[in-house]
Amino acid sequence: MSAMFNCPEPNVSYYFKWKRFVDFPIAALLAILAVPIVLVAAILVRLTSRGPIIYKQIRLGLDGKPFTIYKIRSMQEDAEAATGAVWAARKDKRITLIGQILRQTHIDELPQLYNVLKGDMDLVGPSSERPEFVSELEKRIDGYAYRLYVKPGLTGLAQLNQKSDIDLNDVRRKLIFDFDYIEHSSCWLDMRVLFCSFLKAVFLSRQPSVLKFFRLYREAKQSTWAETFLPISYASPGDEERLSQILEKRSIV
Repeated sequence: MSAMFNCPEPNVSYYFKWKRFVDFPIAALLAILAVPIVLVAAILVRLTSRGPIIYKQIRLGLDGKPFTIYKIRSMQEDAEAATGAVWAARKDKRITLIGQILRQTHIDELPQLYNVLKGDMDLVGPSSERPEFVSELEKRIDGYAYRLYVKPGLTGLAQLNQKSDIDLNDVRRKLIFDFDYIEHSSCWLDMRVLFCSFLKAVFLSRQPSVLKFFRLYREAKQSTWAETFLPISYASPGDEERLSQILEKRSIV
């Protein structure tokens, strides 16, 4: 992937050259442990709503290469039939009752371990995004496509430190966390992120004290990338309102 930006490129950590050798055995073990949980979730989805158990969607991976992501369906069947590609609102009525539980505990994401085993994703990395939204954000945020220099992850530094995006400011802050991870990724960092992600899923909370204990707590303004992406500016007054409407929703699945 090649692109021209005014934003400087992040220096990709050397760890990414052999990260696969760490991720694969861990993902294989987690996949085995996840089988009974996925089976129970699949049965509940089948009994409580119509439609396929597994939801498939196209996302962009390393160097912008499209791949199919897999999740346990948490929404009603054909949730986008009338609207086309949209991002799911935080209190989206299309999410089923079982789907709410699956999302809160991140059980719906366990099938993505298959994506990790295939090599489409890493265990830890920037969140994957849909092509429709990436093309829009690339126009608004200089250097946004640099996050595609590495594979997307099941979880990540940005996901732990920030809630769902509701405006362009949040996207920029999350990008700062992504760039920090790309530059400073290591096996030890990944293990801490995975453990805190497990705690977050089990206890359904994001406790800054836990992140601070594991030295994962970040504030975007303290990053070396803050000068690049903050303070926020918009190309025109209409951009802020338009993107706020788009980004108050998160990607479906």
